[in-house]
Amino acid sequence: MDAPEVSLRKLTNVTVRPPTASQDIQQEIDRIIDAGTREHPLHVLDLDDVVRKHVTWLRSMPRVTPFYAVKCNDDPAILATLATLGTGFDCASEAEMRAILALGVAPERIIFAHPIKSVEALAFAQTHGIQRMTFDNECELEKVHRVFPEAQLILRIRHDSDRVLIALGKKFGCDARGDGRRLLAKAHQLGMTVIGVSFHVGCGSLDASCFYHAIESARGVFDYARTELGMELRLLDVGGGFPGDSDKPLDEYAQAVQRGLREFFPTDTVDVVAEPGRFYVGSAVTLLSTVQGKKVLRDETDQIEQVMYYINDGVFGTLFDWLSLREIKDLHCAMPMVRRERQHEPTYRTTIWGPTCDSTDIVCENVDFPEHHIGDYIVFENLGAYSMTFATNFNGFPKPTVQVYVREDTWKTLDTISGTDWKRKTLTFLENALGNAR
Repeated sequence: MDAPEVSLRKLTNVTVRPPTASQDIQQEIDRIIDAGTREHPLHVLDLDDVVRKHVTWLRSMPRVTPFYAVKCNDDPAILATLATLGTGFDCASEAEMRAILALGVAPERIIFAHPIKSVEALAFAQTHGIQRMTFDNECELEKVHRVFPEAQLILRIRHDSDRVLIALGKKFGCDARGDGRRLLAKAHQLGMTVIGVSFHVGCGSLDASCFYHAIESARGVFDYARTELGMELRLLDVGGGFPGDSDKPLDEYAQAVQRGLREFFPTDTVDVVAEPGRFYVGSAVTLLSTVQGKKVLRDETDQIEQVMYYINDGVFGTLFDWLSLREIKDLHCAMPMVRRERQHEPTYRTTIWGPTCDSTDIVCENVDFPEHHIGDYIVFENLGAYSMTFATNFNGFPKPTVQVYVREDTWKTLDTISGTDWKRKTLTFLENALGNAR
């Protein structure tokens, strides 16, 4: 039985905003900054943003059921909110499965989406009725057959995007035509149940069209399974890689998926799911860091040549994901926010360092940025994805504290719908529930 309302009500770091509050979280950020300097970094988590993203997903891709990738951000408020909204969950470990089951989420709403699983994790999944899981090689197939023979398998094929923040194909996924066909035949020989095909174009794909071509490739696997092996596959998992930053809309990606489904899976006989992570949480978190040190470099005429700031979060903390952003030169994202009151001030060539003693702890370098002073806040938007889950306590520096904000009408709606069966939480249901609360 689903019972996510229990976890929502137990959250202690939630500030419920009045229904008249602006939908823009900037009002709360201004209030925090006006209250004065903080020693440690702060994550401002906007639950209303997460709810809006879910509604956007349902509107954009009505055939695709989202299974949120827990690894992206496992904050309890995010997980409880998504459980209440009725999403499924992509889990990659026993710990993640435990966390989702503890919310009261039914096993059928979980996909064990790690192609390589420990024997102990497989046994845990078996004990708790989590049957659906991915695989991409013969050794894994034989292991699952030995430990969990009644598992419902999903063959993960490789289809890489040319431009991604984090490439996954080098590690996971098999060739759709070669190894993929052999693995289907082997599964058939072992008497294992293969229910579908999955792919993952890479985390944070910058190429929407790759989803269309990956769906086309999956169609070939479906056809081979039916015509050559008599296997009727019934699930297509289009993975993750969808954008989630506030300046990167979903539209182009949704259109590519929708086009692929219309052309290659035109009927509803195949269930379609996805594993979005960044999309749901990328824009939901704003980092408030403070300047703890400053170095000004001047030229021979005493003009400012460069300003260096040392802040209380960095790439060993929650800014690690920026390494990937810099690698593909997506510098628009790898820039701190210039607040309104500084937008007309002079800028200087700037490097921002994290707090650790490591010289690779560079948040951004050689960017134009207004002058700040020790104790000032430097604000980073779009920090919800792979920030806290990648963070370490290197050099003893603490991870950011998380403060959750949600409007009262949204909070009441989540409480009201928490007892409703997840299968009833359609777009129409949620639009009516959210609309009635406002």
